[in-house]
Amino acid sequence: HVQLVESGGGSVQTGGSLRLSCRVSEFTSSSYCMGWFRQAPGKEREGIAVIDSDGDTAYAESLKDRFTISVDNAKNTLYLQINSLKPEDSATYYCAADQFAFGLSAQYRYWGQGTQVTVS
Repeated sequence: HVQLVESGGGSVQTGGSLRLSCRVSEFTSSSYCMGWFRQAPGKEREGIAVIDSDGDTAYAESLKDRFTISVDNAKNTLYLQINSLKPEDSATYYCAADQFAFGLSAQYRYWGQGTQVTVS
């Protein structure tokens, strides 16, 4: 069955950087859309960025200057580079994948367990 496993979260100081990774296994479709989402306590899950199998990307307008999504198909790994971290970036970060594209909407079929990012 499809598994997504995030890593790379942690505690960082304001202004720091992190690179989150999402290892995807057993996802056999050659066509895909994968993305990063985050959810802070008491808030709705928020779409950050998505990338599809054509390499096209889309970002949340308010986040696109500091967040970069990429994928290494050879390693079956999705990445999210986050720069200039702010306290309001503190949240659990999730990766998601699907054969179909849902943009920044949280309708993806497959989800990781999340990795915590805390900025202070």
